[in-house]
Amino acid sequence: MPPVDIKDPFAPKDVCRVLLKRRLITKAQAKSLLQNRLKVEEELVKENRKRMASFGLKIANPITFIDVVAKIGPMRADGKPGVLEEDHIYQALASEWDIVYKKIDPLKLDLNLVTTKIPRTFAMKHLVLPIETNDGMLVVATPNPHNMEVIDDIARVTNMRVTTVVSSKSDILKLIDEFFGFKRSIAAAEDLFASSSIDLGNLEQYVRLKSADELPSNDQHIVNAVNHLFIYAFDQRASDIHIEPKREAVLVRMRIDGVLHTVYKLPKKVHNAIVTRIKALSRLNMAEKRRPQDGRIKMDKGGQETEIRVSTVPVAFGEKMVMRVMDPDVLIQDLDGLGFSETDLAKFDQFIRMPHGIILVTGPTGSGKSTTLYSSLRKISTPENNIMTVEDPIEMIHEDFNQIGVQAAIDVTFGSILKTILRQDPDIIMIGEMRDLETAENAVQASLTGHLVLSTLHTNDAPSSITRLLDLGVPAFLIQATLIGIVAQRLVRVICEYCRESFEMDAAELSALGIETGLEGGVGLHRGVGCNRCRQTGYRGRSGIYEVMPYTESLQKMTTARANFENLRKRAKEEGMVTLRQNAIMKMLDGVTTYKEILRVTSVRKLLH
Repeated sequence: MPPVDIKDPFAPKDVCRVLLKRRLITKAQAKSLLQNRLKVEEELVKENRKRMASFGLKIANPITFIDVVAKIGPMRADGKPGVLEEDHIYQALASEWDIVYKKIDPLKLDLNLVTTKIPRTFAMKHLVLPIETNDGMLVVATPNPHNMEVIDDIARVTNMRVTTVVSSKSDILKLIDEFFGFKRSIAAAEDLFASSSIDLGNLEQYVRLKSADELPSNDQHIVNAVNHLFIYAFDQRASDIHIEPKREAVLVRMRIDGVLHTVYKLPKKVHNAIVTRIKALSRLNMAEKRRPQDGRIKMDKGGQETEIRVSTVPVAFGEKMVMRVMDPDVLIQDLDGLGFSETDLAKFDQFIRMPHGIILVTGPTGSGKSTTLYSSLRKISTPENNIMTVEDPIEMIHEDFNQIGVQAAIDVTFGSILKTILRQDPDIIMIGEMRDLETAENAVQASLTGHLVLSTLHTNDAPSSITRLLDLGVPAFLIQATLIGIVAQRLVRVICEYCRESFEMDAAELSALGIETGLEGGVGLHRGVGCNRCRQTGYRGRSGIYEVMPYTESLQKMTTARANFENLRKRAKEEGMVTLRQNAIMKMLDGVTTYKEILRVTSVRKLLH
């Protein structure tokens, strides 16, 4: 390890020297940082004092020159976009000190390990956080690995050998706050709910007969724990939160970029309390545990309203709850940002500009159909038209639309409500899903009477939607008279911009996998190596791939009671339809996604000879 001033490892001139050596700043930037240091430091001291007071700590963590640099945020001098962030500075210093730098992934931390090895006050005062054990060695993350006295104290208290990794100060503070706060809330709630009681929701636990009241839904510890779950989900960009009761514990899992991650394993005793709290927020019946229920919560996320759709269902070990985060930034976007190719976007824009007819969006659950529909409605929404939607349930409330939620219990169904909607003078109607013949017939009637109707179907691709409508019982002549076009879609994960790299793959090898590029020799592709920002997955975010099929005159002629799917598909391709897989291949060649994602999300239909 290069010589370091142990008393002040963050000396301003030493930090500037390291940043200059790594070409992260210029000499002019270094001079400016040193000149403005004292003024910015005063501001940070005031902020820090307030923060520490909120934790009841008298000794504040000292402000370092790194905090000053991160606060000022000079532009990076190494040619990479953006400003110099705290992570970049600690990474450069760790490399200079010859110590491992670690960007901590909260999803991979063990709650008990983090919170039981050392007290919260000690962790906050010295900025140390146990993150894992490795062959009997306790790994501790800290921004200052040179404070050997603190490391020795941890070794003595835990009776373990201790090794350090460097992590940013703000990450350590945030994780201490989140993990210790959540653990304290769960532990306190568990104590209140400690008496053994019969768990009516668990089909296996039928022996214990003691009576005990459930933890009140307004208990402060549970309120804090549930608030933490929501904040954590927002922070991790989760689309769904699963609360799953098991025999001895409760799993909390979150879906991020389409993949589920186990986040927490909680004591079974707090399950009912957490579920009851969320039921109270979503206005569900807290006493009803045997029937599935649906509700919604409106919540503030970074200054904007976010809807959370709540669903409960009884399973073997209690009530399973799934919360879908309906982020308005994701659900309603500009059409040109969804992933359409220029040609397909022009076709789809032509669809939604038609005065009347039916437009279908198809794909499996979670393929982004709702986003396409909402985004389309917002684009064509004006003060001059009346947009009405029928949804089950309403996914995102939008002021520009008149939205109706299906309520089967009182006979408000997709089919029945459409008759009423036609008396509401609509211009554009969106039907959440065409599930049955009644809904399809009413949608056809609505389009025949001069309305533009948008709806969804569960089919694998665009041409098969025609045969699906025929299977539902819609006469061929009505499909010919009303259908405008069909869009099939999927979501592919996007290569992480922070760790992307280029590589070559032989066109013949891709062809053997079913990916026809039309090229020869080496094909230039991209992939994500895996970094902390993408949790080592190599992907960050998702983009749509589409199959846009205008319902042309030739396809109309082919639509008969005995319409052949393969013939429809062949004709659509001859007329310029780009298939889902072809669209995905274009995205792969453009460096948006990988060939592995194409194989995962799309399939090649094999013809039987």
